[in-house]
Amino acid sequence: MPTALGRGHCGGHITLFFTIEDVVDDPVQQGSRGAGLCLKDGVEAIAKGEDGDGKLVVRFQHGTYDSTMYEDVLEELIREIPEIQLFDWELNIRMSLPASQGFGMSASGAIASAISFQRAIGIPHEECLRRSFLIAHIVERKRSSGLGDTTALSSGGVERRVAAGSPFSGVFLDTGPGISEGWSTEIPVLLMWRDSTGKHTSKYIDNPDWKVKITRAGENAMEIIGSGDWDSSRWGDLIDGSLNFARDSGLEFDSSRSEIINAANDAIEKSGFSENLSAMLCMLGESVVIVPKYNFDEQEWLGEVSSILEENGFSTFSSQIGSLR
Repeated sequence: MPTALGRGHCGGHITLFFTIEDVVDDPVQQGSRGAGLCLKDGVEAIAKGEDGDGKLVVRFQHGTYDSTMYEDVLEELIREIPEIQLFDWELNIRMSLPASQGFGMSASGAIASAISFQRAIGIPHEECLRRSFLIAHIVERKRSSGLGDTTALSSGGVERRVAAGSPFSGVFLDTGPGISEGWSTEIPVLLMWRDSTGKHTSKYIDNPDWKVKITRAGENAMEIIGSGDWDSSRWGDLIDGSLNFARDSGLEFDSSRSEIINAANDAIEKSGFSENLSAMLCMLGESVVIVPKYNFDEQEWLGEVSSILEENGFSTFSSQIGSLR
């Protein structure tokens, strides 16, 4: 049997506000409503298959991470496509951003790897993408590592999720229940974080008290964001919704988030670009995304703000809003 080779890529995702909707047992039906930013940078996966019986070796190009999520992805795919088990797989992963910091790297990695396995055996492009979103959503829910990232990434750009659940399901992968909408333009973003792992997402979404506070604040945000046209005219509403959600949910004051958001705002003030920049928390990491309020073309601020933050011990990464799928 010839060597099978496939590549997958998926950008990251930043959740700005959300609800928790997981009362049903079926992971396909679970998820969240909310809004956020899909990023250009994320995870690249390259799968190489040789004649075998479904074994998997995962290699990370930078750093050491837990490989069990990728094992779960392969296991779910084998259920759908038994042919995949006829190979032993080597999966090479390149992550542009750190894990467990609110940048959607688990969803991005799950989607990218699912794409790479399927492309290696010749699954058609659109079928491959839709099944990858479904598989990634199921894995995320079973692991309590995410709620709505895969649904968000299925639209791309600046997204809002108006119905919870996997974006694709069914025999023909042509039904929801999850629904997301996106718009996109080249908006520069600056990500900042401390080089220490944040709390696992499950510490929040599986905690009854946090569920109530998060969902209540998310519902309030969606009352404004969830209806009407969804285009660049809503950018200000999105920023306001994010800031209100962080405060009303209590997440801004948990862990070290208040320190990080204060440091971001201080750096913005010192840079001289305060009138055009806004800092928002990335949910559920201990990180911040800094974005322009209105002048999307101006990019001089990226280097200035980044330098100030790095001088104060933070890591930064410049990216931009990803394209629509």
